[in-house]
Amino acid sequence: MTKDLINTAEKKERAILVGVGMKGERGSWSIEASLDELGQLAKTAGAEVVGRMVQNLERPSHSHYLGAGKIEELLSLKDKLDYDTAIFNDELRPKQQENLETALGVKVIDRTALILDIFARSARTSEGKLQVELAQHEYLLPRLAGQWSHLERLGGGIGTRGPGESQIETDRRLIRNKITSIKKQIEAVRKHRELYRRKREQSGTPLVALVGYTNAGKSTLLNTLCKAGVLTENKLFSTLDPITKKLRLPGGRNILVTDTVGFIHKLPPLIVAAFHATLEELDEADLLLHIVDITSPDAVNQCQTVEKILAQLKLDGKPRITVINKIDQVVESIEEAQNISILIKSPPDATVITSALKNWNLDKLLEKIGHYLDVATS
Repeated sequence: MTKDLINTAEKKERAILVGVGMKGERGSWSIEASLDELGQLAKTAGAEVVGRMVQNLERPSHSHYLGAGKIEELLSLKDKLDYDTAIFNDELRPKQQENLETALGVKVIDRTALILDIFARSARTSEGKLQVELAQHEYLLPRLAGQWSHLERLGGGIGTRGPGESQIETDRRLIRNKITSIKKQIEAVRKHRELYRRKREQSGTPLVALVGYTNAGKSTLLNTLCKAGVLTENKLFSTLDPITKKLRLPGGRNILVTDTVGFIHKLPPLIVAAFHATLEELDEADLLLHIVDITSPDAVNQCQTVEKILAQLKLDGKPRITVINKIDQVVESIEEAQNISILIKSPPDATVITSALKNWNLDKLLEKIGHYLDVATS
């Protein structure tokens, strides 16, 4: 999978978003909010969103994800909306994807493939590209059979079945070999990072890691604090590769600040696995700064999503400060921000309200970082 899954070289693909709201499903994310985010992902990948469809089910259909009636409804919308791509809000099983493409006659993409496409566009360093390539190959491996479905349409019989199966096995072997090769390269990167961490530990320089939902403003904060010069855009996953910079605290203490990949609702497990070497930086950090975009209507859900992923990574016990960011888009001055009631559940002494863009309250943030590092490293 070396080509982007959504190709914008010639024209924008017209996409319809499709999601299943499961009855009785626990969690605070509504299906509409989840599809709103899926739409942002699609636009980031270069698609034009022309419609959406939701079906409420006890559970997605095992064979087609959607019920038969909704598939007919999707088909009836093709002429009206003129869509050529259907983007589904969950990761589809290989058979579901194959059945949907056959039924709809359009390209079918799931949430995982969409995120991988954006990651492939955003990766700049060799390490980032390796991690994305690993995730892409692991995603593609169980879906190879569908790539050869055209042989079945020839009518079967002599000369079709055998070659198809042989080609699939050949492709599987090539991809498995490629996965093994990429993992070895990533392991070499991990060992290099381990040597770097040992040197840092010997120097006694504390490490502060920025975590947060994608597009929360982590890169902007890194730029403001450390003059990092990192690309910042109002897009999901505009930066992907980890970046570490030096920072001198007001008292003269030197620390390192590292930015890692942003998190997102329904972050595919294979992406977490592929980025394991990068996420090890979080485990080695002395302090986490959890950056929250206060302007997002889903700020509380986003915060809870990050906390859930940190718990999955066994980092929920790590000391951290919650940074309520982008306050300049809510009030005209930092003084007005002091009266805002924050719904994010975080201890007041571990919360700082800031604007990384306008440099509001960053002095208080640096002061709090110094205090927490004194406690953590004492």
